[in-house]
Amino acid sequence: MDRDQLAEHLRFAAELGVAGVSRDPAWRTRSEGAQDERAPDAAHSLTLSSSPLDLARGDPEALEGSKDEHRVIFSKTAAEALAAVRADIGDCTRCKLHTLGRSQVVFGVGNPDADLMFVGEAPGADEDVQGIPFVGRAGQLLTKIIEAIELKREDVYIANVIKCRPPQNRNPEPDEVETCEPFLFQQIDVIKPKVIVALGKFAAQALLRTDAPISRLRGRVFEYRGSKLIPTFHPAYLLRNPASKREVWEDMKLVKKLLKSEV
Repeated sequence: MDRDQLAEHLRFAAELGVAGVSRDPAWRTRSEGAQDERAPDAAHSLTLSSSPLDLARGDPEALEGSKDEHRVIFSKTAAEALAAVRADIGDCTRCKLHTLGRSQVVFGVGNPDADLMFVGEAPGADEDVQGIPFVGRAGQLLTKIIEAIELKREDVYIANVIKCRPPQNRNPEPDEVETCEPFLFQQIDVIKPKVIVALGKFAAQALLRTDAPISRLRGRVFEYRGSKLIPTFHPAYLLRNPASKREVWEDMKLVKKLLKSEV
């Protein structure tokens, strides 16, 4: 990181309200017997059912009773399992988005064994061109947020609810979500992150099956597919409303605590 990049990173940290940084990696160490950190109203959090796909990494018993149309995937490693999911998607034509101008499937990127996963809404124009989620201005801000909690982008995994860009970046429609979200479930079940951060209203509402506004959802911890899910504002929203960066920083401090704890 050169001097200009470092200065920009420190300015961003100051905007978040970060008083200082630590080079001590101890916060990333899982503490034995630690209790889950929860927001006061997290007792009303949602627990969703298991994946529509029985996804096994080397467990033949997962085949028993599976009636899902998706195939069961066997793999020795998370990276191999994710590669198998990506191969299963192919050059997807399962929903109408492939006829509405999208260039390619934007699957996901990052560490297959990540403890922290970010889930956004859908690819935008830059992502559609590059085939990588969160590479535009919002993605650059997301990278700074990740660095603010002393992680690197390559330490986490980043994906979207749907894998193809909707025209004019409109919200995904219900049939598109229904068709595509099983692949996100597979990604989550393979990676098994300790914490999932839902970025923005759409991702949070889609994952939690709720119409509650993001202002009511953020700051809370939800049980989700064996992980802790924390909704927060989307980086694109922060570009328009920089004053909300402090609220996102509070959410990320909660993420940091959960990453330290033993789930």
